[in-house]
Amino acid sequence: MTQKAVEPWFLNRELSLLKFNERVLAMAENPATPLLERLRYVCIVSSNLDEFFEIRISSLKAQQLQTPNLVGSDGLTPGEAYAQVQEATHALVARQYDLLNDEILPRMEREGITLHHASEWNEAQLQWAHATFTRDVMPLLTPIGLDPAHPFPRVYNKSLNFIVPLSGTDAFGRKASIAIVQAPRALPRLIRMPSELSGHEDSYVLLTSLMRAFVGELFPGMTMAGCYQWRVTRNSDLYVDEEEVTNLRLALQGELSQRNFGLAVRLEIDKLTPPDLEAFLQREFSLGPSDTYRVNGPVNLSRLMQLCNVADRPSLLFPTYRAPVPAPFDRTLDPGEMFDAIAAGDHLLHHPYQSFQPVIDFLTAAALDPEVMAIKQTIYRTGEDSELMQILLAAARAGKEVTVVVELMARFDEQTNINWAAKLEEVGAHVVYGVVGHKTHAKMALVLRREKGRLRRYAHLGTGNYHPRTARLYTDFGLLTADPAICEDMDKVFSQLTGLGARRSLKALLQSPFSMHDGMVALIRAEARAAREGKKSRIMAKMNSLLEAGVIQELYEASQAGVKIDLIVRGVCALRAGVPGLSENIRVRSIVGRFLEHSRVFYFYAQGKETVYLSSADWMDRNFFRRVEIAFPINDKALKKRVIDEAFTYALRDNQLSWQQQPDGNFTRVRSRGTPFSLHEYLIERLGV
Repeated sequence: MTQKAVEPWFLNRELSLLKFNERVLAMAENPATPLLERLRYVCIVSSNLDEFFEIRISSLKAQQLQTPNLVGSDGLTPGEAYAQVQEATHALVARQYDLLNDEILPRMEREGITLHHASEWNEAQLQWAHATFTRDVMPLLTPIGLDPAHPFPRVYNKSLNFIVPLSGTDAFGRKASIAIVQAPRALPRLIRMPSELSGHEDSYVLLTSLMRAFVGELFPGMTMAGCYQWRVTRNSDLYVDEEEVTNLRLALQGELSQRNFGLAVRLEIDKLTPPDLEAFLQREFSLGPSDTYRVNGPVNLSRLMQLCNVADRPSLLFPTYRAPVPAPFDRTLDPGEMFDAIAAGDHLLHHPYQSFQPVIDFLTAAALDPEVMAIKQTIYRTGEDSELMQILLAAARAGKEVTVVVELMARFDEQTNINWAAKLEEVGAHVVYGVVGHKTHAKMALVLRREKGRLRRYAHLGTGNYHPRTARLYTDFGLLTADPAICEDMDKVFSQLTGLGARRSLKALLQSPFSMHDGMVALIRAEARAAREGKKSRIMAKMNSLLEAGVIQELYEASQAGVKIDLIVRGVCALRAGVPGLSENIRVRSIVGRFLEHSRVFYFYAQGKETVYLSSADWMDRNFFRRVEIAFPINDKALKKRVIDEAFTYALRDNQLSWQQQPDGNFTRVRSRGTPFSLHEYLIERLGV
C-alpha cells in the first residue's frame, strides 16, 4: 500500500452477507413492492438464512474449534466474528417476523388471503379442521414418548417437529414427561380451507395450527401441557476427499445420504416454548442460547412461498413479463439457417430481459443437423426437468459425439446432477466430472459442424447456468459466436477437462485456475499505470461477490493512483469503499430488485480500446484458484456498447433499486431528487416488446 489507512482493510464475509439479506428484506418493507412479492422477499430471506447457517455458520463454528486465536483479515477472531454474526442475525430475524405479522399478513387478510389460526376458528371451521386432521394428518404421525426404550429420534435437517410436555401414566404403567412428534415431509405445511367456511377468497390453515389443536388425540388418557413447534438446522457442507476416492459419483452418493444429519448449528422454536423445554432441546443438540431463535410464526417461513404462487391475484404481483426472442432468432430457423446466422456475426443475449430460447434452439439445431459431428457442454446447474438435457440425450441417441462435463459437487444440486450423469451415460454420451479439486463452474457449449469438407466450431458462452427457469429470474449475459479464436480456446479447455496434458496457452479466453487472476491483475495495474502517467483510466466491474484479497489490494492501489472505479457487487463485498488514503476513488453499489443480479462483467478503459470481459467467475479465491472458470471478451463494437450500457451506464443511473456502501461496510439507499430511474424497469422497456 502506498499510504497508511485505517485498518482493517477488509470487511467480514458473513456480516457482509447478512447486510445483503437486509437489502433483500428492504424490498419486502417497501410499500411500493406488490403485496405478494413482499411476502416472497420475506421467504427468500428465510431460505437464504437456511443456507447461511448450513454453510457459513457451520464454517465459523469449525474455525472456533480449529483456529480459535487466529485473527482474520477482517481483524476478528472466529469467536468475535461468530458473536457479531449471531447478534446481527437475531436482529434480522426479529425484523423479518415483525414485518410479516404487523404488516404483510394483515394486508393480505384485507385482500382476502388469510391464515386462519386455531384461536379464531368458529364451530364450523373447528369441525372441518378436526375432520382434516383425523383424515389426512393423524394417520401419518408417529408420536415418540421419550424413555429408556425410546431415545430422542434422529431429526432430519430443517424438518418440522413438535415437542409435547405430558403427564400421567400410560397403559404399560410408564410415567409420561415429553413426547416428540415429527411432521412427515409428505404433509403440506399449508392446507386450504374451503372459501364457504372461511368467508375469504383464499384461506389456509397451517399444519402447525392443526397440530396444536388436536395433537392430544395421539396421547389418549394423558394430560398435555402444550404443543410447540421447532426445527434444527444442520451443517450441510459435503466433504469428499476427491484424491482418495476411485469413483467420485459413488463416494458423493454415500455422503449425500448423511447430509441431512450433520452437526446442529441452529435451533428455531416457538416463542411460547417453556424455558425448560428450550434447555432440553439445546442440550440434545449441543447448542446454546445464541444458537436458539424464538420466532413468532412458522419456524420455516419459506413454506409461505406457496401463498405467492397459488393465489391468482395479478394485482398483487409484479406485472407479467414475457421476454422476447431477439432477431434473427424470432422466427423459425432450420439448423442450417441457425448456424448461418451465428457465422454471420456474434449475438448477445441479456436474460431475463431477452428469452433464453435461442440457446435452446442452438442446441436443438445441433442435435438435429446431420452435419453436426459433436457437441461439448459443461453443466453446473440445470434443474430436474431440463429441456436442455433432453436435447443432449436425443443428440447422443442420434449417434453424435456428445461430451458433457457434469459438476457433481454443485452445492445442493449434487443429486440432480448425478441423476443426469447416469442418464447421459446410458445413451452413450461421454460424461466426465471435471478435475480433481477444482469445480467446473464455466458455462460453455461447443458445437463442431462439418462444412465444405472441414470442421467449423460454433459456441455459446454465458455468465449463468443452463437453467431455463432461473434464466427468467436472474440477470445474465450470453454470447452465441463462431469466433475462431474463442472457439479454439474453448476446445482446448474441454480437452483439459476430459483428458490429460500440460497447460495450454489460450488466445482469447482467460481461464481459472491458470490465467484469470493474473490477467485481471494485469488489467487493473495497466489502469493504475495510466493514471500515474496522467492518462485517462477507468475500471468498472459487476459481480455477485468480491472477496479475493489480492484483487482488492490491487484495486486499492489503483484508487490511490487516481483511477475512478465503480463496482456493482450484489452480495458479499470485503472491500471498503471511500476510505481516505485507501479507497476514496472506489464506489461500491448493490442492486436488489425484481430480478437477481447475477452477471459478471469486467470493464477496463485500456487507453481507449475499452476491454470488456464477461465471465462465470466472481472475484473470489475459489473462483480464481479452485475452480475451472472462463472470462470471454466482447469484441464486436456494437455488442460491447450494449454490455457497457446495460451492465454499467444504466445501473449507475439507478436511484430506485441501488444501495451504496459506506466506509464502515453499511449500505444506504441511493436517492436522487431527479427523475426516478429503475434499472430493471428500464431494461424491460428497452429490450422487451
